[in-house]
Parts: sequence; structure tokens; C-alpha cells
Amino acid sequence: MKLFPALLLGFACSAALAQQGSLPLWPDGAPGSEERRGEPETVKEGVYFSNVHDPSLTVARADPRHANGAAVIVVPGGGHRMLVFQNEGMAAAKNLNRVGVTAFVLKYRLARDGDSGYTIEGHGAADLRRAVRWVRTRAAEYGIDPARVGVMGFSAGGELVSLVADNPEPAGFVARDAVDRASARPDFQVLVYPGPLGVPARAVKGAPPAFLVAGSRDTCCMPPTVALYQQLVAAGVSAELHLYADTDHAFNVGQRGERISLQHWPDRLADWLADGGWLVPRGGRAPEGVPAP
Repeated sequence: MKLFPALLLGFACSAALAQQGSLPLWPDGAPGSEERRGEPETVKEGVYFSNVHDPSLTVARADPRHANGAAVIVVPGGGHRMLVFQNEGMAAAKNLNRVGVTAFVLKYRLARDGDSGYTIEGHGAADLRRAVRWVRTRAAEYGIDPARVGVMGFSAGGELVSLVADNPEPAGFVARDAVDRASARPDFQVLVYPGPLGVPARAVKGAPPAFLVAGSRDTCCMPPTVALYQQLVAAGVSAELHLYADTDHAFNVGQRGERISLQHWPDRLADWLADGGWLVPRGGRAPEGVPAP
């Protein structure tokens, strides 16, 4: 019996997930969640996470033989009610690993998870900004280039990516530690069928280069994907858009859907990363499409 590569990848990711530990983003608890620190997460079927109060990163290192110093923070979707941690987290991370990118899968606080009391803009987006800062300040530890840190979000996670990469940081932010003093602006962004929150964006001028992908029949998330792409291009931002025919929402990294093209969309992302220079180690060709400082 033949197994599709995506299915084999799923098995590999399950094993990797079992071996990885979560690294907390705040050593003393996330701001606004101190009273719920240490409360156990809820896990369904071993892969769907909810009740997240201690935002964290799970590291998937690229093989040292071809690691190139690029890093991506992967932000799973789940409607801000849960995290599709396997198919939109670890599977995406392992795909990035194969092109030499070290990935960090984010568990963020969920605004629509019962009566969590969190907000998308105030807590979820803050968790992603903290994750970008966290990775930058530990670049040497993980052998990555702090100037090649990208973000990749699926669905609800794509909304967080847009809020962080294409919209202004809320006024009044006060740094609590050395991590908070690092930049939270990603160097590039990948939006996979992102939701509508944050579109139209309010800070597209100078936004990082973008790769966007969605299904043509996704009534929820194809329109904001196209709208954001048009807005970025109009602002002079380097952006690439892929829309797949007869395709709806949540095709993950090719596991869902029978179109051959969907099996290969991560390869188009790898092409884009290579074309932009993001896979070139420091000292090589400078990344293209980066706005001048």
C-alpha cells in the first residue's frame, strides 16, 4: 500500500511533537494571564489544543547539514477557539525544515475559547509579537540570523500575522524585559487562507514582503487574501499570491484536498523564499524586496 507524502509527514510530525518541549514566552507568566499561569492545556485527539494561558514556542530545528539561518514562527489556525497544532503547526514546521529553515510553532491565547477573557488584538497578537522578539534575542542559541525571521499563519493565525506585520503596534507598549526591547517586526510574512481581521491593513507602507495563498472557493478567507495582496502591491510591497481552483478552506500543507496542486503549494513557498534570498546564509546575496530603512 502506498502512503502519500503528506501522510508520512504527519506520522513524522507526531513523533517530533512527542519529543519537543514547549518554551514559555514569559518566564513569570504572560501579562494579563498571571492568575491562570500553570493551568493545564486541553488537548483533543493529541493534536488540537485549547485553554492556553502560558504562550509558548515548540522548536523544530532544521538539519544542521543544510540549515541556512532563516527562521519562521508558525501560527496555527483554529478560529481563535483552538489550535490546529498538528496540521497547521508541526506539519508546516517540518516542511520548512526540509529547505533549511528552523521553525518555531506558537501556542497563543485564544480569544474565543469559552470565557477566556482574551482579545485577538490585545492578547493573541501580543503573543506573536513576543514570539518574534523572543526568537530574535535567542538567534545565536539556535543558529539563526536575527535579520531573517519570518512569520507564517494559517486562517486565524493568518489574522495574527496581518495584525503584527501589516498593522501598527498598539500605542502605549512598555517593555518589561530585554526581550521586549527587541523588534517585533517580522522580516517576511506568509499568510495561508488568512481570516478577515486586520484587512484592510493600516500600516502597509514598509510592510515586510508577503506570500499569500488561498482557495478560490473559500468564501470566508479568499476575499481578504486578495484584498490584502492588492493593498500590499499598491503600497509597493513585494508580494506573491496563489489561488487554487475549486478549493475551499483549510487545506493545510496539502493533507486535505485531492488536487495535485495542493500537494505542492509548499514547494511554491520554498521557491518564493529562495527567490527572495531568504534561504541564503548571512554573507551571501541580500534578500530582495525589503523596504529601505
